[in-house]
Parts: sequence; structure tokens; C-alpha cells
Amino acid sequence: SKQEYTNTETQNPGTVSRPDRGSTECTTSYCIIIIIIIVMMAHKLYYLLFVTHNRLLHVRSCHKAQESLLSSASGYRNYRGILNWCVVMLVLSNARLFLENLLRYGILVDPIQVISLFLNDPYSWPAACLLIGKKTIKQRNVHGSFSECFGLVVHVINLATMLTFPAAVVLLVPSMTPVGGAVALGTYTILFLKLYSYKDVNLWCRELSTIKLLLVSADMYYFVSAPTLCYELNFPRSPSVRMSFLLRRLFEMLFFTQLLVGLIQQWMIPIIRSSMKPLEDMDLSRMTERLLRLAVPNHLLWLMFFYWFFHSSMNFTAELLCFGDRQFYRDWWNSESVTYFWQNWNIPVHKWCLRHFYKPLLRRGFGKMASQSAVFLLSAFFHEYLVSVPLRMFRLWAFTGMMAQLPLAWFVGRFLRGNYGNAAVWMSIIIGQPVAVLMYVHDYYVINYRQETD
Repeated sequence: SKQEYTNTETQNPGTVSRPDRGSTECTTSYCIIIIIIIVMMAHKLYYLLFVTHNRLLHVRSCHKAQESLLSSASGYRNYRGILNWCVVMLVLSNARLFLENLLRYGILVDPIQVISLFLNDPYSWPAACLLIGKKTIKQRNVHGSFSECFGLVVHVINLATMLTFPAAVVLLVPSMTPVGGAVALGTYTILFLKLYSYKDVNLWCRELSTIKLLLVSADMYYFVSAPTLCYELNFPRSPSVRMSFLLRRLFEMLFFTQLLVGLIQQWMIPIIRSSMKPLEDMDLSRMTERLLRLAVPNHLLWLMFFYWFFHSSMNFTAELLCFGDRQFYRDWWNSESVTYFWQNWNIPVHKWCLRHFYKPLLRRGFGKMASQSAVFLLSAFFHEYLVSVPLRMFRLWAFTGMMAQLPLAWFVGRFLRGNYGNAAVWMSIIIGQPVAVLMYVHDYYVINYRQETD
């Protein structure tokens, strides 16, 4: 082959030699194979570096920055299961206390004893003379027999008599029982507030209008019977009486009346009787134990009374009279301040104080703090009036408790917020009432029963 290559070079000296075609194709194949191998290796490397890394990242994503559910910063609000657990624990704990009470004292419920408080003593019933006297005064004023000045004097005398006359009867009539006296004074107090509102509203209407108002007795009687303390010329009315709603409220009234009486006789009275000895001996540890024992039944009774009076009874009366405004309370259980609680748990009284006492003081130049203090002072007076007069003793425990709400309201509003404020409000309700109950019961026992024993 070397010989042939030499001969070729000799015969064609000016031509350039070309590579063999077979070798060129082989080289191209080698290059393609190498490129394919490089691409495959790059793909494998991409898979190892990126896909596997992403999978590892996906596995690690089970952890992220987040707050625990019970932390306030988590924003979690669905505590329904915990609420149900609290209800179950409350039922179980009170069931144990109820069984312990039955085993220790037996059955103490006696409805005949409660009925005898009213049937055996006619003075235990509230007097109906106030309606007759009120009717006479209002009718004479309607016919124009009284001048403006003389009518104001008659109103003042009538309102003052409404508070002093029943109090004098309760204090001076020996057969008047504390229960009957409290019912009578409560009825007269409600009528006092109603007639005060009636006087103010009619005075405002006479000042704003030159047209003479025509007042009728039926309108007055409707206002006296309606579940409100603030008078208006035209009350909102519901279209009709719903018999099913009316019967449900009536059943609730009867049921909770029996339940309240039974719990007082079976649960509260034994605890109060057993608390007299520690109070006399000033045994602080046993006094605290009795106070905590009394706090649970007292609070349950207060909650039942609230539902019985502000929901069942007032809705029953409103439905019977087609009275349209049924907002007798608002969400006081969510109160984060003492002020919010007193503004929302008893709407009829709050509206009366705001309309006929607080705003008139502001219009006369008094400051907000002074006006609020005056409202609490008025409330403290009526609390003491409704407790001390029927018991025929004046210890000012209710008055002091109401006036203590002012510094408590300042402290809670200044230093406590949110759930802490709500807890402080609940603690003041649960603990404050039993303290006043024990103080009054102890003093009543010392005045009436220890002297008899001595």
C-alpha cells in the first residue's frame, strides 16, 4: 500500500490527499455517542441536584413558624369542646355537692312553708292603694284642676310618700315578714321610677309643644303594667300575641320559681346556718371556706333569677301587652369592664338612669365622673332601701358594696383588658354577693335569734 500511495503522489503531485470516508463516519459516531452520554449525565446530575433537593424540601415543610392554639397570638377562637368539658365538670361537681347535701341534711324542701309566709300574714302582700291614689292625682291633672307649680308639688309629695309610706309600714307593723316587705318595697320602687318618668316626659312635651296633650287613664295603666321604666307617648307594639311563646314563658316562670325555692331551702339555708359559728368566733379560715361554699349556690340562684325575671317574666308581660321593645338585657356576660356590666345587665334601669338622672346632671353642668358617681350613689341607696328596711336593720353592706364598684371600675378599666377584665367582673359577681349575704344574715341572726336565746 505504501507503494501505491507513492505512485499516486508521483502521478498527481498537485492534488491534496483526503481522509478516508470510513474513518470520518466513525469519528462522527463517536462524537454523537459522547454528546448523548454528556446529555444523559447532565440530566442525571440535574435530577440528583434539583428534583431530589425539592423532595427533601417537601419532606421538611411539616414545620413552619406558628403559634400554639392556646396562645392569644394564634387567633384561635373555637373553644367549644373546652366549654362542653367545663359544663360537664360543673354538672359533676355540683351533683357531688347535691348528693353530699342530701346525705347530710336529708330533704329540706317544703313548699307549704313558703306559701305560709303569704297566706298566714295578710301584711305580706303588697298594698294596692298606690294605684287608687295615683289614678286620682292623674285624672285631676288631666282635667286641668292643678296649675303647673301646684302639680309639681303634688308630684313631689306623691313620689316621696311612695317611698316613705311603705317603709314606715314595714318597719312599724310587727307581722310584716322580710319576704313580704321586700316584695312590697320592690313594687313601690318600680312605681316610683315609672311615675317619675311619666312626670318628666309630660313636662318635656308641654315645654316643646303648644298643643295641649290629652292624657287618658288607659294609657297610664298600660305604662304601669308594661315592662319598662321609661314613659313614651307611643310605645312600639307587636302585631299579635303568640300563644306558644306565651305558654313557654309561663312554664319557665313556674319551673324556675319552684327550682329557686327548692335550692334556697335545700342548699343555701344549711350553709348559712353552719356559717354563723365561724362568723361569731372570727375564724378566718373557716369563714373563707363557708364563703366559697356559699358562692356556688348563690351564684347559680342569681343566674336563675336573672333568667326568670329579665327573660321569662318580662317577655311574658311584654307578649301579653303586645309591647314591642324586648331588649331587657344585652351581653353583660362578655363584659370586660365593670361599667359595661352595669350598663347592660339591667337595660330598663339603665335607660331610666341615663334618661332621667345622668343626662339631666350633664345638662346642669356636672362632669361625667361626678354624674356617674351620682348614679352609683342613687343605685346604692335603693339597694340598701330594698334590703335593710325589710330586715329592719341598717348595716349599709349593700350601700358599701355598690359604692365599692366605683374604685373597682376604675381599677379594671385602667389595668385589666380583654379576658382579664372579664374574669375580674365575674369574680366580683361570684364573690361579692355571698359576702353581703353572709354579713346581713349574721347581723339578722344576732339581732333576732341570739337575743331570744339569751
